[in-house]
Amino acid sequence: MKKSLLALAALGAFAGVAHAQSSVTLYGIIDEGFNINTNSGGKHLYNLSSGVMQGSRFGLRGTEDLGGGLKALFVLENGFDVNNGKLGQGGLMFGRQAYVGLSSQFGTVTLGRQYDSVVDYVGPLEAGDQWGGYIAAHPGDIDNFNNAYRTNNTVKYTSADYGGLKFGGTYSFGGVAGNFSSNQIWSLGAGYNNGPLVLGVGYLNARTPAASGGLFNNGGTAATPAGAVTSPVYAGFASANTYQVIGAGGAYTFGAATLGLTYSNIRFANLGASYASPFKGQTATFNNAEVNFKYQLTPALLVGAAYDYTRGSEINGNSRAQYHQGAVGVDYFLSKRTDVYVIGVYQHATGETVNAAGATVAATAGINGLTGSSNQNQLAARVGIRHKF
Repeated sequence: MKKSLLALAALGAFAGVAHAQSSVTLYGIIDEGFNINTNSGGKHLYNLSSGVMQGSRFGLRGTEDLGGGLKALFVLENGFDVNNGKLGQGGLMFGRQAYVGLSSQFGTVTLGRQYDSVVDYVGPLEAGDQWGGYIAAHPGDIDNFNNAYRTNNTVKYTSADYGGLKFGGTYSFGGVAGNFSSNQIWSLGAGYNNGPLVLGVGYLNARTPAASGGLFNNGGTAATPAGAVTSPVYAGFASANTYQVIGAGGAYTFGAATLGLTYSNIRFANLGASYASPFKGQTATFNNAEVNFKYQLTPALLVGAAYDYTRGSEINGNSRAQYHQGAVGVDYFLSKRTDVYVIGVYQHATGETVNAAGATVAATAGINGLTGSSNQNQLAARVGIRHKF
C-alpha cells in the first residue's frame, strides 16, 4: 500500500513538472470606434468600424520546454469584426497568423502563415503601428509597413538577441505546380534596439503578387487578380510580375519624446505580366518618407503627429503622382489594458497615376483602409476604445 501511494505521489509530481514546462495563453484585442470620412467615393460617411488602432483579434500562443535549451512553440491568431462578428482577412479562421516551430539559443524557425521582415523590423517605426492605426499608414499601405498583406506557406528564421541586434528572413513557397517562382515571396531584415536608439532595415520581394494565392490576393476569398488591390494609389500597378520593397527607419527617445523617421522604395516591375495592361513591361517606382513624433505627457497620456510624403515615377511621360499626408493622435490609458483615443488623418494628392483598368487618370486621395476619394483630398477622423486581454 505504501509503495502504491509513493508511486502515485511520484507520478503526480512528474505531471506537475511536465505541466510547468508547457504553457498556453489566450490573448486578444477588441478595438471599436466611430469614424468620419469626408469623401468616401464622393460622399460623406459616418460609421462604426472595428480594428483601426489595432486589428481586433483573439489568439492562442504556447510553448513547450523540450530540454537542452530547445523549445517548441505555436501561435494561432484570428481576426474578427466587432460590429458583425465576421471573420477578418477574407474569412480565414486564423488569418492573422498561424505557425508552429522550434526555438533555441541559435534562434527560432517557424512554419506557416506569418509576417515578412519589413513588417517585423521596419513597420514598428511608422506612426500607423504606434498611435495612428491603419488609417495613418502610408497611402494604401503601399510598402506593407502596416501589415496589409501576410505571407502563406512561409519558412521564417529569427535570430537570438545579440546585445540589441536581431536579424532574420522568410521564404514563402509559391505552391503553383510547374512554376516554381510564381507567387513566391522572400524577405530579409535586421533591427537594433538598445537604450534610446531603435533602427530597422528590411527587404521584401513578391512574384506575381496579384495572382490568385499571391501576396495581394491570399485571403479566404477567390478575388480576381485585377480586383486584389483596391487602393487608388497603386491599383493600376498590381499587374506587376514583381513587387519589391526596400525599407529603413530609426527612432530616438530623449526624455518623454521620441522622434522617428522611415523611408521606403517600392517597385512594381514588369507591368502587365499577370493581366492585360497598356504599360506592359514597364516599371513603376514609388519613394516614401515619413517623419513622426510622439510625446508622453503623463504616464497615461500620449500625443503624436506625423507627416508622410509619397512620390511616384513618370510612366509614358505622365506627371508623377504625389501624396502628402498628415496625422495627429491622442491616446489616453484608463488602465494597462484599456485606452481611449482620437486619430485624425488628412491626405492630398497631385499629379497623374494609372487606374485598375490601365487608363491614365488624375491622382486621387486614398487613405489606407478606406474607400478612395473622388477628388484630390480626403479627411478621416476616429474616436475609439481599445481593450486588451
